[in-house]
Amino acid sequence: MSRLAAAFEQARARGEVAVFPYLTAGFPDRAACPEIAAAMLRAGADGLEIGIPFSDPVADGLTLQRANEQALRAGATLETALDLARTARAVSATAPIVFMSYYNPILAYGEQAFCDAAATAGADGLIVPDLPPEECAPLRAACLQAGLAYILMVAPTSTAERAQCIASLASGFIYCVALVGVTGARGALSTGLEPFLARVRAATSVPLLVGFGISRPEHVRALRGLADGVVVASALADLIETTPPAERAEAVSQRVRALKLAGAGLEVGGGAGLEVGG
Repeated sequence: MSRLAAAFEQARARGEVAVFPYLTAGFPDRAACPEIAAAMLRAGADGLEIGIPFSDPVADGLTLQRANEQALRAGATLETALDLARTARAVSATAPIVFMSYYNPILAYGEQAFCDAAATAGADGLIVPDLPPEECAPLRAACLQAGLAYILMVAPTSTAERAQCIASLASGFIYCVALVGVTGARGALSTGLEPFLARVRAATSVPLLVGFGISRPEHVRALRGLADGVVVASALADLIETTPPAERAEAVSQRVRALKLAGAGLEVGGGAGLEVGG
C-alpha cells in the first residue's frame, strides 16, 4: 500500500480528517524551513505538501505570493524543495509527501528527470495547478513511471463532465478547491462546499482533500464526513511570517496539533498558538 493510501485509510479508521500542512520550500528562509517542516510532522501531521517556489504563482493569494517571493529572494530553487523532501522523509518514514509546483520549473528540469528525482527524495505525489487535464498526459506518465501519484484539482465551477474526466485520471487523491478564487485564509467555509464535495464523491472513490481557504480548526471539524483530508497553507504561512524566529517551530507545532484535534472532532482548548486566524 502506498503511503498516501495508508495515511487516508488510517485517518478514516480513526474517524479523522487527515491534516496536510503546506510549506513553501525555502520559506521563511532556507535555514529555518527544514526545522519548521520537521515540527509539522512531529506534531502529528498526516502528510506534508511542499511548494516549489515560483515567480508567478497564479493560483496563490497574497500570503503565498509573499512566501514564494521571499524564498526566491533567499536563493531557493527546485533543488531546495528536493532537499526539504529528503529532510522530511528522514523525520517520518510513513507520512506522505506531495509536491505542489507550477509547470514551468518541472518543464525546465525535465519531466521524467524531475519525477525520478522527486521519488528518490521521498515524495509520493505531485500537484500542478496550472496544467489542465487535457495537457497532462506526458507528465502524468512520467509520474506513474517514477511511482508518484499525479494529483488533479477540481473546482466548484467544474462541470459534471469535467469532474468525471478528472475522476477517471485521478490517483492518490483529488484536490478539491474549496472556493472560487485564489489561496488565502478565510473566515468561513463556502456555503456551496458540501454539495460540491457530494458531486465529486459521487464520481469517484478516490480520497478527497480540500484546500484553499482552510485555516481554522472549526473548518477542519466541519469537513468530517465530507472529505478525507485538508491542506492548510496560507494560515500557517501567516503564522510563520508573524512569529519571532525563535518561537516559530513551537507555534507551528501548536497550530498543527490544534488542527489535528479538530480533525478528530475534538474541541480545541485555549492557549497560545491554538487560536487560528486569517
